[in-house]
Amino acid sequence: MAIEFNFAEADPELMAEAEVVVSGRFVNQRVAPVPMEPNGIVVEFDKEKNLSLTVPTQAPFGVRDPVAKEFGLDPEKVRVRAPAVGGGFGAKSGCYVEYLVAISAARQLARPIKWTETRSENMLSMYHGRGQIQYVDMGLKRDGTITAVKVHVICEAGAYPSVGAFLPFLTRTMAQGVYEIPKVEFTSVSAATNTTPTAAYRGAGRPEATAFLERIIDMAADELEIDPVEIRRRNFIAPEKFPLTTVTGANYDVGDFNKALTEACRISGYEELRADQRSRRERGDTIELGIGVSTYVEITAGGQFQEFGAVKIQSDGTVEARVGTSSHGQGHATAFAMIVAELLGVAMEDVRVVQSDTALVPRGSGTSGSRSLQIGGSAIYNASVEVLEKAKVLAAHLLEANPDDIVLHDNARVGVSGVPASALSWADLAAAAHDPARRPAEWTDDEGLMSELDFNQGDATYPFGAHVAVVEVDTETGRVNLLRHIAVDDCGRVLNPLLVSGQQHGGVGQGAAQALYEGVSYDNDGNPLTGNLMDYAIPSAAEFPSFEVSNTETPTPLNPLGAKGIGESGTIGSTPAIQNAVVDALSAMGISHVDMPLLSLRVWQTIQDTRAK
Repeated sequence: MAIEFNFAEADPELMAEAEVVVSGRFVNQRVAPVPMEPNGIVVEFDKEKNLSLTVPTQAPFGVRDPVAKEFGLDPEKVRVRAPAVGGGFGAKSGCYVEYLVAISAARQLARPIKWTETRSENMLSMYHGRGQIQYVDMGLKRDGTITAVKVHVICEAGAYPSVGAFLPFLTRTMAQGVYEIPKVEFTSVSAATNTTPTAAYRGAGRPEATAFLERIIDMAADELEIDPVEIRRRNFIAPEKFPLTTVTGANYDVGDFNKALTEACRISGYEELRADQRSRRERGDTIELGIGVSTYVEITAGGQFQEFGAVKIQSDGTVEARVGTSSHGQGHATAFAMIVAELLGVAMEDVRVVQSDTALVPRGSGTSGSRSLQIGGSAIYNASVEVLEKAKVLAAHLLEANPDDIVLHDNARVGVSGVPASALSWADLAAAAHDPARRPAEWTDDEGLMSELDFNQGDATYPFGAHVAVVEVDTETGRVNLLRHIAVDDCGRVLNPLLVSGQQHGGVGQGAAQALYEGVSYDNDGNPLTGNLMDYAIPSAAEFPSFEVSNTETPTPLNPLGAKGIGESGTIGSTPAIQNAVVDALSAMGISHVDMPLLSLRVWQTIQDTRAK
């Protein structure tokens, strides 16, 4: 056993108020991250013989500091760069042992070394995700009101347990979900095995919570003969109750769960879909229609509330923005440039974003937990505000005006309100900031027109949403066809709709892949059976419809942007919606649950077993 969580003594009266108790055993299978780019490292030495590492990592400082400690080096003597990362999804966080082997070899040989792994090596060595068996009991009144939930989780931590063994803690944190649940009892055991270690994978413990909640509430709806949408609405936490602390200790900031569900039902045409399903069943069609619903709330920036940001006006009037997060395809440079451009009035192309290099950025926690915009973006926001305030003071001095009368004009010049002709350009102000003869007497900053700071949000934010999946199941072959997937995700204020949409599409794709295709398996001796992409079924875009993604916006009060995370939301909401849709398609046969992945053989065998009873 790697770790055990028992958060409270077992309550013998936990289900005392329940009139109905629904139970289920759910497998949230182990999956591989399968980034486009496998792991690797280039080890070099600079002119002073210091280490210079190029690594496809989500967190450069998360590599630099362990390397420095392992080899007894000053951290400043180790440079880590991550100029381009071909996918991470959580698995490219931290310092892999292969990095240390490559560095040790380079130091001994006194020459550069490059190591890259093959796809089969990646499937074996890179951290896997998920890997839980969940035993769930839900107590309800006859009207569908939830009275209590009891959960026991067995987590597969793999060999050398680390992050994966701890993730049931996050599952427990989100075990109340979007519902009013007076009592939650949660226990877990993380088992060490002779398999690949597990760690964070796009959601990291939170998808597992949504998965069991959304499965068990669908089973409750079936038991009580209540529509799946209606039973959710009867149990939602009301918007006026926010902020609130759940019974599992999560500090929800804001939420309007029914708004997202109502929008998802409108877009999907939920009532029309149910009518189509009834018609098919009346005709005796062998192709069954299934409609699955999922509502979720998740935690973003959990435990990672602080980030570095700096903004500086260059001599030519362009802007350099440095940030401690580290992009690997999410569009950080675009989002951060938008913030600076909006606040300082410059063109986006005049903003240069510097990141992912420990020699150029003094500190940073990198990218994980859907934190980058709300934490890193807010650091850039506050630094930009400070730069503008400094610029107003400097412009007031140069123009012999009151700082309160200084404004940013539409032409990216700073000057007296109503007098644009005398306004100063950013290049003018940058030059003056470096000239002691032109600066105010109280000006003590020799670094020029810049601000460098750490933004601390103080707590996590809690995005939420609702997904509706529509599937067809061929009852003669077991084949599942995902016809539509509707995702309405609320990540607070949306700054760039295209970037948000991209994250939603990617998240839904990975969530759908877990529901329908992916799963790591081993034989009884721990030998991998899915060691390459011939055996591990990762789908392509051809297997999916074009996802229908949209947003509601409920800004958080915790940061100046009003933004929450979006990177993992699609993954969290999609998997249970699709699983619920497949079970819904089979429900007329008396089938109440099928474990993932919902491969044709598994679905067909479930149908055959049911018919044989």
